[in-house]
Amino acid sequence: MKRNIIFKIVFLFTVSMMLISPIYASPIHLKLATTTSTENSGLLEVLLPPFEEKFDVKVDVIAVGTGQAIKLGENGDVDILFVHAREAEDKFIQDGHGVNRRDVMFNDFIILGPSNDPAEIGSESSVILVFKRISDRKAYFVSRGDDSGTHKKEKDLWQNAKISPEGEWYMEIGQGMGTTLQVADERQAYVLCDRGTFLAYKHKIDLIVLFEGDPLLFNPYGIMAVNPARYPQVKYIEAMQLIAWLTSVEGQKVIEGYKKEGEILFHPMAIK
Repeated sequence: MKRNIIFKIVFLFTVSMMLISPIYASPIHLKLATTTSTENSGLLEVLLPPFEEKFDVKVDVIAVGTGQAIKLGENGDVDILFVHAREAEDKFIQDGHGVNRRDVMFNDFIILGPSNDPAEIGSESSVILVFKRISDRKAYFVSRGDDSGTHKKEKDLWQNAKISPEGEWYMEIGQGMGTTLQVADERQAYVLCDRGTFLAYKHKIDLIVLFEGDPLLFNPYGIMAVNPARYPQVKYIEAMQLIAWLTSVEGQKVIEGYKKEGEILFHPMAIK
C-alpha cells in the first residue's frame, strides 16, 4: 500500500511538472562556413531566420575568408559552405570534400579610393588598366591578403595585368573586408571590395566608387554540402535542406528583396 502511494505521488508530481514546464526539443545546429561579405552586408540576418523557423534548425555561422572556409570543410569541421571563388569551389568538389554545389546569387566587385583619385583611375576603360595605373603611380593599395574570395580575385586581376605588386605602396593586412575598408580609409588608399560590403560600410568611410562595371569584376556565390561519405559526422540532411531552401523561389525572393538605400545587394541566380 505504501509503495502504491509513493508511486502515485511521483507520477502526479511528474505530470504536474510536465504541465508547468513543457519540454521543448532543442533544434539541430548546422555549421555554415561562409564569407565575411555575406555577414558584413547584413544578408544573413534576414536570410537565415526564415529557414531556421521553418525547419527547426539553428545555423551557426562561421564567417571567414573563402580560403579559410574551404579549409574548415576539408577538415570536416563544418557541414556546409557558402562562398565565392569558383575555381577553389570546383577543386573542393573534385577532390571529394564536397557535393551538390549550386549557384545561389551574384554581386560585383568595385574599386574604391579617395575622392581626389591620385592615380586618376576613374577615366580608365578596364579594370586591368586601372591596376596598371595604380602600380605605375605607386599609389597606396590595401589588400585583404587573407586568401578570401576577394583576395583570390585581386590576385587574378594583378596576374592578368602582368604585375607582381610589391613595395611600400602595396599593403597586405590579412584581415576581413570590413577591417580592410577601414585601413584603406585611414591611408586614403585604393581597395578592391564587393559591392554588398561597401553599401553596408558606405557611411562609415570616406572612400568612393571610382571604377565598376568590367565583366572581370563579376562575383558569383555558390553553396555546397560537405561530403558525408568522407565525413560521416556532418549533418548532410540539414545541409541539403538549407541548399534547397536558398535556391527555392522563397529563398531567392529573400535575397532579391534585401536592399541597402534602395539598391539590391545580391542578385539571385538559381531561379530566373
